[in-house]
Amino acid sequence: MPSPFKPGLVGFLQDLRDNNNRDWFAENKARYESEVMNPALAFITSMADRLPGFAPRFNAVAKRQGGSLMRVYRDVRFSRNKEPYKTNVGIQFRHEAGRDVHAPGYYFHIDPDSVFIAAGIWHPDRDALAGIRDGIVEHPRQWRNARDDKAFRKNFSLAGSALKRPPRGYDPEHAMIDDLKRKDFIAVCNLKHADLYKHTILNRVERNFASARPLMRFLCKATGVRF
Repeated sequence: MPSPFKPGLVGFLQDLRDNNNRDWFAENKARYESEVMNPALAFITSMADRLPGFAPRFNAVAKRQGGSLMRVYRDVRFSRNKEPYKTNVGIQFRHEAGRDVHAPGYYFHIDPDSVFIAAGIWHPDRDALAGIRDGIVEHPRQWRNARDDKAFRKNFSLAGSALKRPPRGYDPEHAMIDDLKRKDFIAVCNLKHADLYKHTILNRVERNFASARPLMRFLCKATGVRF
């Protein structure tokens, strides 16, 4: 199956980075729709057919607004950066019980400098974070098996922010203290821009996402949702 992405996508994102203002975007909105939005929606549609095979409780929703494609418009109300547009493509396949980006999910990212896929949970809320940490303490073997799964580690590396000191209420000498310090439980797989245009891109994303099943199963159980 041919890739839905074409080189014009990254070219548009670079041009938007250089001209991040409402007048330029209005003049180039048709280009945004043809080179960015429509290919992204086609990618989401294709993934909707693939997700049930390895993550049936995660959704791929190909909608212009309110679906898996994240908004191009930035919320600048409380930000020092007043540029009105995001200069990346963000696609998230959320759990059916997830309300927002901070729930367990699969993610696909494109910007002028990088392409990557990710799986896990970014900035979990207090209760979810406590559930994950408690899960590691109560089921260390399950966590270790998920974290060190051979197929998973072949594709992904754990990433995200972490505390400098052990979290309150947990043994500073715990064998997995470095994992307990994590504030994000996400895994990242870096790709190249050239990979976007290969006919294998959909299969590759599907295969890599599927290899994250051990991590996603653990995180779903720890946060009280079904995998």
